[in-house]
Amino acid sequence: MTEYTSDNNWVEVAGSVDSIIEFSHEMFGEGFYGFYLSVPRLSDYVDRLPIIVSERLITEVDLNIGAEIRITGQFRSYNKLVDGSNRLLLTIFAREIANQTEELNNPNQIYLNGFVCKAPIYRTTPFKREIADLLIAVNRAYNKSDYIPTIAWGRNARFCQTLEVGDNIKVWGRIQSREYQKRYSDGEVVDKVAYEVSISKLEIVQDNKEDEIDQEVQIEDKEDHEVQDVQENKI
Repeated sequence: MTEYTSDNNWVEVAGSVDSIIEFSHEMFGEGFYGFYLSVPRLSDYVDRLPIIVSERLITEVDLNIGAEIRITGQFRSYNKLVDGSNRLLLTIFAREIANQTEELNNPNQIYLNGFVCKAPIYRTTPFKREIADLLIAVNRAYNKSDYIPTIAWGRNARFCQTLEVGDNIKVWGRIQSREYQKRYSDGEVVDKVAYEVSISKLEIVQDNKEDEIDQEVQIEDKEDHEVQDVQENKI
């Protein structure tokens, strides 16, 4: 995995365009467009991830359905009013985009440096695997923050139980899509998709004011993430 640490929110994904490009919104006179990118895993499962790209970039590459592309950018969140309530929506914001000319060893990787903004939730799956849900706030320009849901497994999950709101952490992993069903009080069942970061490595940054240094405690799950795929998709 790329040890990219000069930005607090960095994503690189590569895959095939899986939908037509549609206009999303305009900001300061600049148009932005959205589409989905299918990113394969070693297990043959495919993550279908939402992409937002500026009109300034879409003319530089082939973005027809099936085109193989590579994107570098950030994983961002924003609130949208849906059916009278606010929903947290997640998308990959493309900063660079190019047609893919060679296969990447890791076509889906993300690095985040942020702060725990909600107490971690630790549990076990029906397969007796340990898992922890962690919401991370990642700062960006203009006093904005992105709120990124993450999942830790095994030893990382156990370690997350020691984290507190406000702790500064770094995580490495991949962005994944997960299908699930939501049941409403009237009995209606709706198919939905969640997006989250599956953590492979975690570091906590502790500020020691006396020594004026940062101390990092690293926890890494040595298991191959692909072994977890079947279990993740059933959560």
